[in-house]
Amino acid sequence: MRKRGELLAENGRSLLIEKEISYQIKEMKEAPLIWSWKGEGKNIALLFFLYLLQGIPLGLTASIPLMLQNRHVSYKEQAEFSLVFWPFSLKLLWAPIVDSLYSSKMGRRKTWLVPVQYLIGIAMLFLSTRVDQYLDSEGSPNIQLLTAAFFTLNFLAATQDIAVDGWALTMLHRSNVGYASTCNSVGQTAGYFLGYVVFVAFESADFCNKYLRSQPEPNGLLTLSGFLYFWGIIFFITTTFVWFFKREKTQAQENSERDGDDGNEQDLSIMETYKLLLKIFKLPVIRWTVVVLLTCKIGFSASDAVSGLKLVEMGVPKAQLALLAVPLVPLQIVLPLFISRYTAGPRPMQVFINAIPY
Repeated sequence: MRKRGELLAENGRSLLIEKEISYQIKEMKEAPLIWSWKGEGKNIALLFFLYLLQGIPLGLTASIPLMLQNRHVSYKEQAEFSLVFWPFSLKLLWAPIVDSLYSSKMGRRKTWLVPVQYLIGIAMLFLSTRVDQYLDSEGSPNIQLLTAAFFTLNFLAATQDIAVDGWALTMLHRSNVGYASTCNSVGQTAGYFLGYVVFVAFESADFCNKYLRSQPEPNGLLTLSGFLYFWGIIFFITTTFVWFFKREKTQAQENSERDGDDGNEQDLSIMETYKLLLKIFKLPVIRWTVVVLLTCKIGFSASDAVSGLKLVEMGVPKAQLALLAVPLVPLQIVLPLFISRYTAGPRPMQVFINAIPY
C-alpha cells in the first residue's frame, strides 16, 4: 500500500502540471497576434538553420525511391524502403526520454542536440563512402542496407527535431512561441528542397547537359556520395558552433521569466513523463485530434506514394519529376508566414479545420 506522503507528492506534481498548462493556455489567449522581431533575429536565424539541416536527410531519403526506380526494383522493395519514414511518425514514443534525461551543466536541449547532430554528421560521412556500393551491390541495390542506413539517419533527425522543438519554446520570447512552427515549416521545407529537388536535378546528367553545360558529359554536377560528404561536414561545423557559442537558458532562468511562477517547478522523471503523456492522450479533445490527423491524408495516400514512381517507370526523367515541386516551394514557405498570425492565437487548429472539413 502506498504511503500517504507519496500520494501527496504525486498530487502536488499533478497540480503543478495543471497549473503550468493553464498558464500556457492563458498566455496563448493573451499573446499579441503581431510578431515582434526585436531581439529575436539571431534566435530565428539559428532555429531556421537547425530546421533546414533537419530537412536535408528527409529530402535525400525522398530522392532514393526515384534512384531505385531507375534501377528497376520491385514495388515490394519500394515498400520495404518506405519504412525509413517511420521515425518522424513515431518520435512521440521516445520524446519523453529526450525531455527527461539531460545534463544541467550542458543544458536540457544541447544534451541531446549536440551528440545527435554529431552522429548525423558521422552517419553521413560513413554513408558517403558506402552508398554507391549499396545502390549497385552485385548489379542491383541492396535494399536491406539502404533501409537500415536511411532509417538510422531519419531516427537521428527525428530525435534532433524533438530537441529543437523543445528548445524553440524557451529560445523565443513567450509571446512569440506560436511562431516556432513557422521556423519549423519554412526551415524544413528549405532543407527538403535542397536535399530533394536541388540534389535530384544536379545529379541528373540530362538536366545538367540541357541547362548548365555547353558540352555534354556522362555524369551530373553532384553525386550522392559527394552530397552526403558535404552536408556531413556542415553538420559538424554547425554543431560545434552551437555547442561553444550558443548559451541555453537554465531551468531557473526559464522559471523566473514566468509571471506569477514561484520558480520551483519540478522536473519529471521518465515514468512520470510517460504517465503525463498517457493522461493527456486520455483527454477527449486529444483523442479526436489524433483520429483527425491519422485519417486526414487517406485520400491522398495512393497519389503521394505511387504516382511519382509510375511516372519514372513510364520514362519521365527523375530530374523533371523533382522540378514539379519547384512551384510549390514558394507556397510552402510563404503560406506558413501568412497564416501564422491565425495559428498563434487561442484557436490554432481553426485554419486546418476550415481547409479540411470533417
